[in-house]
Amino acid sequence: MVRIITGSKKGKKLTTLEDEATRPTSERIKGAIFSSIQFDIESRRVLDLFAGSGQLGFEALSRGAESVTFVDSERDAMEIVKKNARDLDFFDRSKFSVADYRNYIRKASGRDRFDLVFIDPPYAMECCVEAAMRLRDAELIIPGAIVVLESGTETVAEGDERLSGFEFIKSTAYGKKTAVNILIYRGEEG
Repeated sequence: MVRIITGSKKGKKLTTLEDEATRPTSERIKGAIFSSIQFDIESRRVLDLFAGSGQLGFEALSRGAESVTFVDSERDAMEIVKKNARDLDFFDRSKFSVADYRNYIRKASGRDRFDLVFIDPPYAMECCVEAAMRLRDAELIIPGAIVVLESGTETVAEGDERLSGFEFIKSTAYGKKTAVNILIYRGEEG
């Protein structure tokens, strides 16, 4: 069962896909992520780049985020996100895009800007670092933006030159299968 942990919709259940197409973030990991950024959510414009059921974006909305753009390449997943948005009464604070993350970033460049981003792709894609780089290069994140990367076997390491402009705030491994890295985008001068 996936549910909202706290905020205005605390305890509300979310609908998830019934097949194995998505891997919801565990409640333990989601709780740790939001505990780390709890004072940096209010009024943020959020991007949930690999939305799945939308649970990370909805958790942010429940905690006071201004809006969330949900992106997922699977139409079925986006229908679930829309259903959850309606059920939670967050539809008017949500935008929805069925697109591959690369296409979304390319098309959104110059139109959108975010200050909180969740990048939680299927672990086999190993594209957290690439997605963060693309967001930076497309100027979709503003200086001071928080970027949360959830990965499996992909190595996301402080000092990786591809992540110039980002500062690592927190890195945590959850067993052998999951790592969460929380970064702040300091800008090209950072």
